[in-house]
Amino acid sequence: MKAPGMSKTPTLKFAAIGLDHRHIYDQVTSLLDIGAQCVGFWSDDDSSPLAGFMERFPQIARVKDRARLLEDKSIQLVACAAVPNTRADLAVAAMRHGKDVMMDKPGLTTFAQLNEVKKVQQETGRIFSVDFTERFEVRAAIRASELVQAGAIGKVIHTCGLGPHRLNRASRPAWFFDKAAYGGILVDIGSHQFDQFLHFTGSKDARVVCASAFNRAHPDAPGLEDLGEVMLESDSASGYFRVDWFTPDGLATWGDGRLTLVGTEGTIEIRKYIDVAGRPGADHLFLTDKGRSQHIDCSDAQLSYYEDLRHDIFNRTQTAMTQEHCFKVCELSLSAQAMAMARPTGRLSSPGSK
Repeated sequence: MKAPGMSKTPTLKFAAIGLDHRHIYDQVTSLLDIGAQCVGFWSDDDSSPLAGFMERFPQIARVKDRARLLEDKSIQLVACAAVPNTRADLAVAAMRHGKDVMMDKPGLTTFAQLNEVKKVQQETGRIFSVDFTERFEVRAAIRASELVQAGAIGKVIHTCGLGPHRLNRASRPAWFFDKAAYGGILVDIGSHQFDQFLHFTGSKDARVVCASAFNRAHPDAPGLEDLGEVMLESDSASGYFRVDWFTPDGLATWGDGRLTLVGTEGTIEIRKYIDVAGRPGADHLFLTDKGRSQHIDCSDAQLSYYEDLRHDIFNRTQTAMTQEHCFKVCELSLSAQAMAMARPTGRLSSPGSK
């Protein structure tokens, strides 16, 4: 990564608006790491993430009136990790004030929000970007992208994604257990999987074949969906993923995230955060082609999302992610969630039952 002073690009100035999820820490840290300047932050409550933010970034001023940041013409970007169902309104306000937007996932939670955000984005020409961290901030995923683009496994025809997460129930805020607030498990953490399917298969569009979402083990928190599954397909590929909140406490990290890519000439398996009972560290990639199987250490892969986003902001390009791709991920997530909600939730009928 370039040192902040080495780039000819002007300094990117941004504001952090909405600090309800701890992902804001990584967003701000990554922006500061590329030499961006945080003009200030706004939060409408005194949540735990707010306290953590102020401890980590004591140099960043808190602004009590959000309008001051939105109306500050020196600010080019708004970074946001607010309660998910409030993010769309914040994005619309920021874009109408001439600012680009980088959202924590999910960027929005309803079709009405998607339609409004798309309308305003097209009217203003601003960038609406969602930081899909399970691809953009995983070095093994970056290396896998390079290998796929180089033809290492031929054409990718199937993906299988596993996205387990640790619940950490005691530290979760009330909105985490309110489905209307977080949008459902397939909208929330499922969005990463839709992003990866489209990206690695080179698909512009896809169809949700079937989708389900459940509360399997938390009856005292009825608003929580703790497990979700999806099958999907495009014109050239198909895929499956499972997301859940069942990472055991014995695991040394928050989730054993994995992605398997099946190509016409080989396979890639990514073990993103841990190789269980195997090699130490994260970012493991296993490549099998016509000649051999090998483990590839991806620790030297370069993460470029934030640098690419800065380039896009100043050059009005779409190198970090196309706007079409971003909105398609949102659309597919919402479609899968709607399909899951339409499914009966009672016992499955046995053959011959009524």
